[in-house]
Amino acid sequence: MPRYLISFDDGAMAHIPDADWPAVGEASHAVVRQAKAAGVWIFGGGILRQQASIVATDGSVTPGPVPETKAVVGGFSVIEVPTRADALAWAARIAASCRCAQEVREIMFDPES
Repeated sequence: MPRYLISFDDGAMAHIPDADWPAVGEASHAVVRQAKAAGVWIFGGGILRQQASIVATDGSVTPGPVPETKAVVGGFSVIEVPTRADALAWAARIAASCRCAQEVREIMFDPES
């Protein structure tokens, strides 16, 4: 069954007033609980805003892109559903609960993962 990455950019939720965060948190957790109950939830979470580290093939580590100069993912969900239409429907639920647009991409199938 296809898996989809549903994500939003860092800063996409910056418009939300501080007083609204508890409600946004509860709404987004409710969608996660619904996805788990439906058996489509794989994994998800927010990503801390920080500079990335790049690990090369030889194991060396260098500083990665600075978030302020390049679009970075702020949060994501991975779901497993039969169709793209189903993924878009879940993305709509997530968008409403998080109060920001979501990007939907199909994850390439790999039988080893």
